[in-house]
Amino acid sequence: QVQLVESGGGDVQAGGSLNLSCKATGDIPSVYAMAWYRQVPGQARTLIAIISKQYSVTYYADSVKGRFTISKDDTENTLFLQMNSLRPEDTAMYYCAASTQAAALPSYWGHGTQVTVSS
Repeated sequence: QVQLVESGGGDVQAGGSLNLSCKATGDIPSVYAMAWYRQVPGQARTLIAIISKQYSVTYYADSVKGRFTISKDDTENTLFLQMNSLRPEDTAMYYCAASTQAAALPSYWGHGTQVTVSS
């Protein structure tokens, strides 16, 4: 089992920045990749960034490419999402997730942290 706890969400004006964190505990060696998803009420949860554990290979959704940066601190088992140039359409609940196999849906989820961007 892997437990994930997000922090760092909040309210920010358009153009501002936030840095989300996700602390992982438990069976860390079983994790293959970690990711950030976001969800707006009434819509599906969508992948916005992912990073592989071993080689730190990253992928970004087009909607955040060039504005968001995913990174990790393996010594602290912590995942980060630096969000710059925030837009009102970035408003969502942001979830940290961990998968245990390549090209697999996450096996573990955090409870989410709310990001609200005002215009």
